[in-house]
Amino acid sequence: MRLIRFIPRLLATLGLGLGLTMASAIASPAAPQSGAEYRTLERAQPTDSGNKIEVTEFFWYSCPHCFVFEPTLAEWVKKQGDKIEFKRVPINFRESFIPQQKLYYALEAMGKSEEMQRKIFNAIHVERQAIDTDASILDFVGKQGIDKQKFTATYNSFGMQSKVKRALVLQEAYKIDGVPTIAIDGKYITSPSIVGTAMGGRQPEPVLAASTVQVMDALVAKALAERAAKK
Repeated sequence: MRLIRFIPRLLATLGLGLGLTMASAIASPAAPQSGAEYRTLERAQPTDSGNKIEVTEFFWYSCPHCFVFEPTLAEWVKKQGDKIEFKRVPINFRESFIPQQKLYYALEAMGKSEEMQRKIFNAIHVERQAIDTDASILDFVGKQGIDKQKFTATYNSFGMQSKVKRALVLQEAYKIDGVPTIAIDGKYITSPSIVGTAMGGRQPEPVLAASTVQVMDALVAKALAERAAKK
């Protein structure tokens, strides 16, 4: 009798496992599934990009994976045209990250952030420069043809404290636990790490980068379709 009662539960378990296996087989970077190649936030976050889809990268200058992902991401952003509003948020997993947050936000305030993004990554990851303290950042910026006095005033301004606090609020709201991570339209989260897990096994980083922007393409299209359906 115990065996007979157990069989239906066994079949149900096997059926569920088969369903999950089939779903995993169907999912791919070109046809991503929530819970596999991307995550759907339980609580959507507000965006301020108007009719465009807001795409936000959470990053850290000293992260080697962010460095590898940057060229692919920059090329992808260029191809999006007016479909998206692209933003970056430097993350803060501990207090020592704050100088690099202020570096990004000071450059952004001066209209120099995108121009300097690749240069900073290369200086850290190729030239092996330590650019992670107030002193080393001011020294580095002074060698880049940027107005050091203006940068220093911006870097040390009261407004920087507000931007750093705002970045932490966003980081927590989007449940960022690693970088690089991409948020789409305040609803969806993906990353090379998430995509790599869905693909199974270890993948070369260029493959992960290419696969991640495929997922991003699909999520932007999804977000646009969802907006159109509401009109």
